[in-house]
Amino acid sequence: MGERLAYYELRERIAIVTIDHPPMNALDMPTREAIYDVFVELDHQREEIRGVILCGAGEKAFAAGADIKSFLELTPEVAKRRLTRSHQIYKMIEDFEWPVVAAIHGFCLGGGLELALCCDLRYAEENAKFGFPEVNLSVFPGNGGIWRSMYHLPLGKLKELVYSGEIIGAEEAFRLGFVEKVVPAGKRIEASMEFFSKVMEKGPLGVRAAKKVINRVRDMNLSHGLELESDLWAGLTGTEDMKEGARAFIEKRAPQYKCR
Repeated sequence: MGERLAYYELRERIAIVTIDHPPMNALDMPTREAIYDVFVELDHQREEIRGVILCGAGEKAFAAGADIKSFLELTPEVAKRRLTRSHQIYKMIEDFEWPVVAAIHGFCLGGGLELALCCDLRYAEENAKFGFPEVNLSVFPGNGGIWRSMYHLPLGKLKELVYSGEIIGAEEAFRLGFVEKVVPAGKRIEASMEFFSKVMEKGPLGVRAAKKVINRVRDMNLSHGLELESDLWAGLTGTEDMKEGARAFIEKRAPQYKCR
């Protein structure tokens, strides 16, 4: 399994996806395609799982960005094709049916940070380092990092980080809103599983619909957003789970959800 650039294991209906491209989990195209293949496989098992944890193997990094050696071979045409494909891969992770938590340790830079921003939440160990160092190579974040960062950072702070290539620590990333939680070293998976233990008690259809609404309304005007909310909310009232949740609340007992 370690010979694969990305793989997963199931633990209590949570898929733990590991990027395994030593030593720094550089996100060259084969590695990105391997991550994509894992999520395609998980999509086929979506009724058996309830969430995903995305992490990096080894001691050094969640993912330290692109394979810089490949930059020497790039032409504008090749770069455009690669970026277009990367956008497709990252968007699939962002829109995956169930919540995805990035469990981050070590370096989370460039394309690695852009990948983490595709996830619903980011839990970082206290040793984690974040940044967009692309300007050191006379480029900039090109895998959606600028666009997605604007949902987390003030515009001026984003410009400061991108223009300077500054690397920041986990506590600063938490203060800015890049990450949702900072945990002790070695605890990133445990903290992510604790989050999912709470989610697993809730109505899965409600969680799934909530993710869809949150991801889509941010790019809509108010009227379209409200229409999407009302459509999905109303649709849930026809499910067994919604009725079970209401009955359980009235009867003061734990609900038994069946995801239907």
